[in-house]
Amino acid sequence: MDPTAGNTVLDAARGLSSAEVAERVAAGKTNAYASGSSRSAWNIVRANVFTLFNGIVGACFLVLLLVGRWQDALFGLAAFGNAVIGCFQEFRAKSALDRLALLNAPLARLRRDDAEVSVASGEVVLDDILVLRAGDQVPADAVIVASRALQIDESMLTGESDAVDKGPGDEALSGSIVVAGEGEGRVVKVGADSYANKFADEAKRFSLVRSELRSSIDRVLKWVGWGIGPIGLLVLNAQMMVAGGWVTAVQTGTWEQAVVNTIAALTAMIPLGLVLMTSIAFAVAAAKLASKQVLVNELAAVEGLARVDVICLDKTGTLTAGEIEFDGAHPLTAPPAGWEGALAWYGAARDANATARCLAVPFPAEGPRDVTAYVPFSSARKWSAVSFGDAAAGTWVLGAPEMVFGDAASDASTALGSRVTTLASSGRRTLVLARTDGGMTDESVEAERLPEDAVPVALLTFREQVRSDAAQTLTYFRRQGVGIRIISGDNPRTVAAIAREVGVDVDEGYDARKLPEDDAALADVLETSLVFGRVTPEQKKRMVVALQARGHTVAMTGDGVNDALAIKTADMGIAMNSGSAATKAVARLVLLDGQFSHLPDVVAEGRQVIANIERVSMLFLTKTAYATALAVIFGLLVLEFPFLPRQLSITDGLTIGIPAFFLALLPNTQRYVPGFLKRSLMFAIPAGLVISAALTTYTLGAMALSVPEPELRTGSTIILAIVGIWVLTVLSRPITRFKVLVIGAMFVALVAVFTFPLTTEFFQLVDPGEDAAVLITIVTALTIGAIEIVRFFHRRFVAKALATA
Repeated sequence: MDPTAGNTVLDAARGLSSAEVAERVAAGKTNAYASGSSRSAWNIVRANVFTLFNGIVGACFLVLLLVGRWQDALFGLAAFGNAVIGCFQEFRAKSALDRLALLNAPLARLRRDDAEVSVASGEVVLDDILVLRAGDQVPADAVIVASRALQIDESMLTGESDAVDKGPGDEALSGSIVVAGEGEGRVVKVGADSYANKFADEAKRFSLVRSELRSSIDRVLKWVGWGIGPIGLLVLNAQMMVAGGWVTAVQTGTWEQAVVNTIAALTAMIPLGLVLMTSIAFAVAAAKLASKQVLVNELAAVEGLARVDVICLDKTGTLTAGEIEFDGAHPLTAPPAGWEGALAWYGAARDANATARCLAVPFPAEGPRDVTAYVPFSSARKWSAVSFGDAAAGTWVLGAPEMVFGDAASDASTALGSRVTTLASSGRRTLVLARTDGGMTDESVEAERLPEDAVPVALLTFREQVRSDAAQTLTYFRRQGVGIRIISGDNPRTVAAIAREVGVDVDEGYDARKLPEDDAALADVLETSLVFGRVTPEQKKRMVVALQARGHTVAMTGDGVNDALAIKTADMGIAMNSGSAATKAVARLVLLDGQFSHLPDVVAEGRQVIANIERVSMLFLTKTAYATALAVIFGLLVLEFPFLPRQLSITDGLTIGIPAFFLALLPNTQRYVPGFLKRSLMFAIPAGLVISAALTTYTLGAMALSVPEPELRTGSTIILAIVGIWVLTVLSRPITRFKVLVIGAMFVALVAVFTFPLTTEFFQLVDPGEDAAVLITIVTALTIGAIEIVRFFHRRFVAKALATA
């Protein structure tokens, strides 16, 4: 790349003039970037408040208030709770995404008008000359025009753990960090066109985590939504006919009771409590995980990890701590005196890189040395040399074996090559310490010329510090049948070595530069290979998408910006707290203390939520099933609906809502198996039909016995309460002491409701009479027996389904 291509300023020493800066500002060629919000507050409120069911419930609530029947409007509280929790969790996700920023540096150092100035990063303009020094973050994409040992860390962007040497013509990406040397770069991309902001824009696209629980419940709501309109008209017509016909009902005022009956039928069909209970279960699980240093950015993410069948792991900063540590010294012959002192000097040097600094602990410096010549390390040369004028006179060279000794270091037939290849095959980073008797001249230092006649003294090995809990956590996932894929921007050989260290059985890593462009072919490679190196951020995202296309539920862990898009795309994104703000903002889970050992806790919480909500859902869906069937039957038979809305609140609260809250929070280690909704409906629909048939039979029998309407409604409420307690008991098996306590408390509460004058008056409960009591007993006993038969066949169906899975 030509560093001056398209540039009107050829003199980097002068920089842009004030007039040229003003011209570019007027043309909008600045680095100012006003990022759009991930999702507007209005969209969030509209999505959670202005829904079909909230509209139906809200309208019913308002009608009851207008006719003065506030006692029958208690169901509105569930809808209100759903809306509040839904808005809260989405506002949390929006807040995290809106904070997403890759450029954190407040000031940029520039050369303008032949002087060095500092300006806000947003005031950088196209063609500005950046002055880059160690510690600076590059504010905009630039092309290097001058360099003095300039090294830039792009690991957060590319995944490559080593700092990269930058010379004239090389590109410096916005968001990267200068770690050594200094240089100048001409700005070539600003604002929305820069690499960092493009990354942020893509990452900030709003999306909710895929949740089987939430999608299944939404599906039920959709089904009910299709039927609630015509069923509502059917029920309303029947209630008006019972009241004497439309004209008579309007003239006599009995239309009010017809409307109340219709509202009772419609609100009973909507499983609002199931949505609320699911949100509460997620919230409680998230709170428990927070106490274990796991931050849940979105409530439904608690479920996600329990459903994952493939987990993709970034190496640097995830499996490893992102730090290099000294592994060992391997003398090649009897080493000459002073070799340890030379290593100590390298470890204590002021410009020592991360690898050299690892030598400071095993080889502590004893004092200052007389240095006569020095060539600093460069990642392009991959060696450094120093000459001493003290007792250990001579020149010592430290660098990559193949760069110091050429082919001899990679030829297994030579003594040096044999040792180097053996150590390198383990994936450890290998350096060689060599020595020559003579010193370096000023000319050789200026030319950065490798000293001649150097003799290898020792091989030094380094390795990345593997997280102590990585191996045991990966073992846990393998035992759970979760596939492992390790992907990194590093050398495939190094990645494979780390993989072996954490227990993954793999010989070599796959070089991602050879990955096929075709998505189907890429998916084939991912099904057979476990470890990948030299992976770009875009490839990480493609790999996640390819696995998802094969039907996998994918988790992605990482810490760098280079992982952000893949983490965002994955079904379950997991970030380390030591990672970038961008990565943590788009992740579903953040490990606050960076401990992988917390992931099994997340799986356990997810399993508990899924298994318990499956049990709880059978309670709520049974109610939806019998409420829908009752509405249709009573509408077709033109019968008065046998409940007031407030009477349904008794059974909703004491046989479903309150006990469901406790059941949803009980320990449950059942492994996740897809198909939760089908299994729930296989009980709920038959049980609901049995209950609706029982209530219809009782109503027809009570009418035949000329039981008055208040007594008939009371009898229906008693039947539904007792059968509801029995359904709760059936679904709670095996019964534990805690479950006995919950069920017993609900039964006592029901007895109290039907006994105390204050509650019987509020809920309009009366003595059903002797004839109705006999009928209630017979119908209840037969219904309980039928429920037991339904549960017997349902358990066999579930056992077969789980065994097949």
